Amino acid sequence: MTTPQRWERDETMEDRCVVTLTLEQAGRPVVVLDSELLKSIDAALDEIERECRGNLGGFVLASASKVFIAGANLREIMDLSDAELDDYLQFGSRVYGRIARLGCTTVAAINGAALGGGLEIAMHCDHLIAAKAQPKEPGGAVRDYPVGLPEAGLSICPGWGGTVLLPGRMGAAEAIRLTATGETPGVSAMAGHGLIEQMCEPGALLGRAKELAIAPKKDARTEPVALTNADRREAGRAGLASVRGTLANTGSARAVVECVEAGLRDGWEAALACERASLIRLRNSAEGRAAIEAFFAKTAAR
Repeated sequence: MTTPQRWERDETMEDRCVVTLTLEQAGRPVVVLDSELLKSIDAALDEIERECRGNLGGFVLASASKVFIAGANLREIMDLSDAELDDYLQFGSRVYGRIARLGCTTVAAINGAALGGGLEIAMHCDHLIAAKAQPKEPGGAVRDYPVGLPEAGLSICPGWGGTVLLPGRMGAAEAIRLTATGETPGVSAMAGHGLIEQMCEPGALLGRAKELAIAPKKDARTEPVALTNADRREAGRAGLASVRGTLANTGSARAVVECVEAGLRDGWEAALACERASLIRLRNSAEGRAAIEAFFAKTAAR
C-alpha cells in the first residue's frame, strides 16, 4: 500500500509558497526507496504544484525517519525482470528530475544516513545541508553517519545519476574514486569535500533549510548539478584522467568510468542510460548476485 507523502506550506513566509516534503513509510523504521515511495513522491509533487498554482517560492526535502534515506530496496531490484528494472529506473529518474526542474530554490535537509538512491535524490536539489551527528548517549562519543554511494561495494553501480552527480558537486577525482569503490565517508568528511554546504544542529536543520529555500533560484535548470553541466565538464575530464589509473579492475569500477565517460561525451541522459544498462548487467552477474546475497544474509543475521 502506498503511503501518501506529507507536505506542508510554511505560513510564516508571507505570500511565498514555501513547502517542506517530508518522506515517510508506514511500517518501516527508516525510509527505503522503492516503486511505491517513488509513486507517492510523484503524487505529492503533483499536489504541491496544483496547490501552489505557479507560486512555489521554495522547496525543502526532508525525512521523518532516523536516517534521511537508507538507499534503495535491493530485494525489489533483484526481483524485477530486466525490462521492469529499466522501467523502474527511468521512472525514478523522471520523479527525481521534477525536483531538479522546479522553478524555485530546492534544499535537501539531511538528518541522517543518505545512501545510494537517497543521496541521488538529495543531489537533485540545489543545496544539500545536514545535521551534525549526535552522541547516542549524553557525553558519549560522536560517530558520523555515512553519506555516499555504496553500490560498488555490492558489485553493482548507481542507477539514478550518481556517477555524474557526485563529481559535479565536489572534487571530481575523489568523487569518482569513492563511487568506484563504494566507500561511504562520514557526513563531516563529505562537508569537507564540499558536497554538504552547511552543517547545523539537528534542531536548526529545517529552519535553515527554509531560509535557503526562500532565496530566489539563481538559474532555471533542465538537469541537476552534475559534471555533465557545460561549466563542469572540463574539471570532470581532468578528474577522471587523474584517477583512472588508480581504480581497481572490477566490473563496478569499469562501469562507473564508462558512465562518467558517457556523460562527459554525450550529456546527462546518456549518463543515465549507461547507468541503467550497467546496473542491469551487473546485478545479473555472478559477482553482483553473490555480493547482494551476502548482504541479505548479513542483514538477516542482525
